[in-house]
Amino acid sequence: MKFEYPYKLIIDNISRYIDLTEPEKQKYISLLTDIKIKRKGFLLQAGETAKYEYFITKGCLKVYTLDEYGAPHISMFAVEDYWTGDMASFMTKDPSRYFIKATEDSELLGISRANYDLLFQEIPKFERFYRILYQKSLISYIIRSNHGISLTAEERYMVFKKKYPNIVNRITQKDLAAYLGITPEFMSKIISKVNRM
Repeated sequence: MKFEYPYKLIIDNISRYIDLTEPEKQKYISLLTDIKIKRKGFLLQAGETAKYEYFITKGCLKVYTLDEYGAPHISMFAVEDYWTGDMASFMTKDPSRYFIKATEDSELLGISRANYDLLFQEIPKFERFYRILYQKSLISYIIRSNHGISLTAEERYMVFKKKYPNIVNRITQKDLAAYLGITPEFMSKIISKVNRM
């Protein structure tokens, strides 16, 4: 059976890691919720409990915290074919520390905690898929933390630009600076320098 977009996108994503039968694909899709959010809208705000894990089918979102001065610290950007959410809050039902905000009009598929638990009961192989997903997320976090300690801001920018060419032109310099942990002014100088090279 052929799936229409956006379901084909999520099934293709999952199929990179596990093989699903047609009935299993149908069951999985039946557990998803379609979500649309306008640019500048919030999927999640600090203090709320994460009710879904999200797969992006269209748009761009940023995940961030605010420090004591109200300055944002962006931990990730998510675009089409990416997963996002606050896994800790989703799993523990504790309030989130994160904001998830759309930087473009966005469309997502969400799985609720109840449906997530049901999925594992009915199709146990999904435990392998989500384990791989969370492992990749953890590895990414460790590498990023290491880069924050060992690389200069310019090197971090070059790594980001190379690793995420499909994101770098869709975000503002201000947001990129908040991701790299530098001021927008310094970000502007780095971009000017790199563009002259």
